[in-house]
Amino acid sequence: QVQLVESGGGLVQPGGSLRLSCAASGSIFTIYVMGWYRQAPGKQRELVAVVTAGGTTNYADSVKGRFSISRDNARYTVYLQMSGLKPEDTAVYYCNLNQFGTNYWGQGTQVTVSS
Repeated sequence: QVQLVESGGGLVQPGGSLRLSCAASGSIFTIYVMGWYRQAPGKQRELVAVVTAGGTTNYADSVKGRFSISRDNARYTVYLQMSGLKPEDTAVYYCNLNQFGTNYWGQGTQVTVSS
């Protein structure tokens, strides 16, 4: 089993920044993908950004140039640096780890962008 614990959400004004963190623990092997997804009220969960064990990244078009994903393999931790936040970024952000085709999810952290 794998457990994911997120932190760093909150309320921020438009144009502001936030950094999310997600620490993984449990039965983790070398090759796995970590990432962030989000779900706004009334909408489906969507990909925000992912990073492979080798450091390859992929971003949703809506966040390219504003968000940056990174990971610390020694600490089994993934980060999401969010800048230039917009009201439409408001959502619950979920950490994800995919290992051997199995998805693990964190409990979610609320990000609210509002003046």
